[in-house]
Amino acid sequence: MDRPRVALFVTCLVDLYRPSVGFAAIRLLEQNGCRVEVPLLQTCCGQPAYNSGDRTTAQDLAREVIGAFAGFDHVVVPSGSCAAMLVHHYPGLFAGSDPEWHARALELAARTRELTAFLHDVLREPRVAARHEAVAVYHDACSGLRELGIRTQPRALLSRVEGLVLRQLADPEQCCGFGGTFCVKYPAISTRMVAEKVRDIRDSGADTVIAGDLGCLLNIAGRLWREGGGVRAYHVAEVLAGTAAHTPAIGEGEADRTPPRP
Repeated sequence: MDRPRVALFVTCLVDLYRPSVGFAAIRLLEQNGCRVEVPLLQTCCGQPAYNSGDRTTAQDLAREVIGAFAGFDHVVVPSGSCAAMLVHHYPGLFAGSDPEWHARALELAARTRELTAFLHDVLREPRVAARHEAVAVYHDACSGLRELGIRTQPRALLSRVEGLVLRQLADPEQCCGFGGTFCVKYPAISTRMVAEKVRDIRDSGADTVIAGDLGCLLNIAGRLWREGGGVRAYHVAEVLAGTAAHTPAIGEGEADRTPPRP
């Protein structure tokens, strides 16, 4: 049987802040028999422009992404937020105005999956050969949960990680307050929301928080750091690939910096 040809959509935040997530995703896909490529022409998915009402820029970026990822069997994204943009919002960008690009957007959407959904739902019985000694909770990012229906997949995969004890948050579906441009436009509301999320994490007794969206993790890790640390943050790909054990947690190395005012 031919190995599936998979394109990895790295995402801006992974590229700029946490490349280890991209390498972990590649490792996971390759150990499960995929031929992985990272198209060099990929760019931002256009979500910031889309959320700000800049439809023209969002369409221009969507065309670039659609072209860069043409011809692959699958497109895999280590972010529910960016995956939801490709799957749900790209077709709408061109509906009723550009039949050709609307059709191309629908075709891309049909081939696109968030990482844990691809491993669990498409590969069915993926190989997870990882060990991570931790008591952890999983944060359900809004886009992945509500737009893509991702909830059981990451937990099922994490249950195969040796040494990992997975607990449940009291309110796992509560937004962390990141929301892309939301945290910039409404910082006071965002700060209150992430403070409540961090309180839930600490109350669980976990020493690690795991999620599938780096934006959420950067926001949560930043708040944890401001409050004095004690809980580590990792992307689900890093834990599943077994690289988290020898990778600094998100936000580590910030101890010498003066925390910005909340």
